[in-house]
Amino acid sequence: SLVGRKIVLKYFPERIQTWNSQVDKHRDSLLNYIIFLRITPFLPNWFINMTSPVIGVPVFPFVFGTFLGVAPPSLLAIQAGKTLHTLTSASDAVSPLQLVLLIVLGFASMIPVAFKHYFRQKLE
Repeated sequence: SLVGRKIVLKYFPERIQTWNSQVDKHRDSLLNYIIFLRITPFLPNWFINMTSPVIGVPVFPFVFGTFLGVAPPSLLAIQAGKTLHTLTSASDAVSPLQLVLLIVLGFASMIPVAFKHYFRQKLE
């Protein structure tokens, strides 16, 4: 709302400007962009949560993209928590396979964007 907008604009003006330009570039595939950002650690989730309404991210891509993007890392955290009793070291919490899976999911979220870009170039 109005107070939140003022606080965000006061403390993060450069980051908001940068992210706003990125969102504008991805307006036609905003859902996939939000999913990608939620799966990957490029922007902290708190920053996305606070700035999305300020820069005009529509509710549907924000909510649905957040759900789809936060679920895979959350499931991995739950799995790691379930196995805490058998851990011998902290590195056992997340396996290399799980990290590869997160990377693959991050890239998979961008496949529709790549196809759209490819077919748009073919049609022009």
